[in-house]
Amino acid sequence: MSDLEDDELRRLDPDESEDDGTKDFDEDQAEEEANFQQYKVSPLAVTQDMIKEGLSLLCRTGNGLSHAFVKLEIVDRNLTDISLLESFVHLRFIDLSTNYLSDLNPLSKLTQLLWLKVDGNHVQEFRGQRLEPLIYLQWFSIAKNRLRGVEGLSGPALETLNLIGNSIQRMQGLQCNKLTNLVTLELRGNRLETTEDLYLPNLRRLYLAQNIIKRLEGLHKLERLTILHLRDNQLETLDGISPNMKSLQYLNVRGNLIFSRSALRSLVGVADTLRALVLAENPIMDTEEYRLFVLSQLPLLERLDKEPASEEEKGDALERQKEFQDEDGQEPKE
Repeated sequence: MSDLEDDELRRLDPDESEDDGTKDFDEDQAEEEANFQQYKVSPLAVTQDMIKEGLSLLCRTGNGLSHAFVKLEIVDRNLTDISLLESFVHLRFIDLSTNYLSDLNPLSKLTQLLWLKVDGNHVQEFRGQRLEPLIYLQWFSIAKNRLRGVEGLSGPALETLNLIGNSIQRMQGLQCNKLTNLVTLELRGNRLETTEDLYLPNLRRLYLAQNIIKRLEGLHKLERLTILHLRDNQLETLDGISPNMKSLQYLNVRGNLIFSRSALRSLVGVADTLRALVLAENPIMDTEEYRLFVLSQLPLLERLDKEPASEEEKGDALERQKEFQDEDGQEPKE
């Protein structure tokens, strides 16, 4: 792995920062719900003055004959209705975070949208939102809403989708044929129990930390995946990591329930591509010669639990490889 690739993996790994943004989802949602119930926010529609105040970034329009503002930011204004936005057809970048929106239908008229952020609202489902006309939308963040599923979601140009901090239990109904360009999917802080139904042919980065995942299923379809982040789930084994995942370079399963060497057997199938592995805060770390065993199974690994794998370590691990294999063969099957 080149220095450039290593830097890219570090940049895209939430664990490289002290706070990966998932710690306080439940607390934030509970506080927000309490405030909503206490004050019973009155319906509030966006006004011309709010729009005028939030507009910026003057650009040429599509025909090149005139100019229009293409960016709008109206954040934390207690909005419940954005119908007035329908006529602002030149908008390309919109941030409506921290309001009380449940209906995004007015945005369907804004067919030039490239970037949309509606974090911290009250959207409960994608069905009926009529987002299909947004054929140029590339980046969509709908974190910390009230979503329980993904049925009805589509986006032919969508490359990055942020669903952090919702209440999604399954990915059933995901229209993979309408998300063919999706590269990055953020699902941290939801209620997923399995990785099933995540067939996205071009997906490169998948973030699933802080769910309640107990089973790895369907991952063999993710042939282009390079980063898989599964921190703080309930995995006891990594069965489900498939040799078909022939692009996987980074795997984080920190803070799970992995306790035996046999739980790592499936990693041999991705040994040719895997360069960074995080197993910290799993019971297996307390086993004898933990690092040597892992490196003996994954000789091309460059980082284990954030620590570089030295050439000396790799040499020692290689010498012990057959011994570990013999010991592993004697270990009771799970």
